[in-house]
Order: sequence, then structure tokens, then C-alpha cells
Amino acid sequence: MHKYSPEKIGRLLRPARVREIRPLAVLKDAGLKKGDSIADVGSGPGFFSFPASRIVGKEGAVYAIDTQKEMIEGLKKQSPPPNVVPVLSGENSIPLDGSTVDFALVAYVLHETESKAKFLKEIRRIMKPGARLLVIDWKKKKEGHGPPREERLSIKTVEGFLRKAGFVSVKASPLNDSHYRVQALKPSR
Repeated sequence: MHKYSPEKIGRLLRPARVREIRPLAVLKDAGLKKGDSIADVGSGPGFFSFPASRIVGKEGAVYAIDTQKEMIEGLKKQSPPPNVVPVLSGENSIPLDGSTVDFALVAYVLHETESKAKFLKEIRRIMKPGARLLVIDWKKKKEGHGPPREERLSIKTVEGFLRKAGFVSVKASPLNDSHYRVQALKPSR
């Protein structure tokens, strides 16, 4: 299973990538709002964490979570605002209390995880009842960039993993030519 190399950290923050993905708009469209707490799981150097901090404001919190120390260091080098909290974690063990966040983001990470079931159950654990989950990943097709086709997950596969992990209201939609998004909720009870 390939993991994104920290040696390519600069590629994650390219202006062209911001224009292609539009992280601020994506997060707002998914329902992130002022005062929310969000877990950006697999945050890297903060591609989504920084826009999220603008949305949630001083009243909110952004937990920028990554398993790679180099990614957390890359985030810290950008002088994040006080509402962005860098968190080094294990893949299936996030050092946050249960029911901590209103929103969880898993962007371009699910295809890299060893045990999708354990990983999604850990995400669900840190989410409050009724919290939103947004998964963004690569469409299962061959392209000249991104992970190899065989490592990509189809939308149906992701929807199945989410339902098995106990998420409800699972809805998928295209994000752009290369990526899709799947939204879901942690049940209120």
C-alpha cells in the first residue's frame, strides 16, 4: 500500500491544486460552519486545514491529524492560526476523546489505509452524534497523475465501507474530472 511521500509535500500546496479542488468552497458546501470543530484526518501540510480554520473561526477548532511527522512539521512551518491544532496519530488510533468533532474530513487518504474498516470506525469514534463526514478521493480510472488505478477505490466501494462502519445518509457526487466526494452522517443515537 503506497503512502504519499513527505518529500513531495510542496506539491500538496500548489496554487493550481487550490484552483482545481477549491477547498474553501468544498468545505462550505459540505456543511462546515462557524464554531464547528473539525478533524482533518490525513491533513498533510494543511491544504484543507487552513481554509477550515477560516470557516470555523475563533470559536471553532481544526484538528490537523496526520500519521507522518514530516507532514505535521510542514504544517507547523506555515505558522497555523491558534484554532489549528496539529496532531500526530497512528492510522487507527487518533489521540482525541470520543465524540469530539462536529465534522470529519478524510481527503485523499482512504485509499492509502491498510484496514478501511478499523480506520473508519476510529473516525466515527471521534465524531459527535449527528456529525458530518466528508470523504474525498480519486476516481477509479487510469490517469497520468495520482495513485495507480489498482489502489483507487470506486464510489460504490467507499459507500459500502461507510455503511459497514455505521454511517448513514451516504451520498456521493463528482468533485471534478479526477475526484469524487462522499458525504455521510454519524447517527444521532
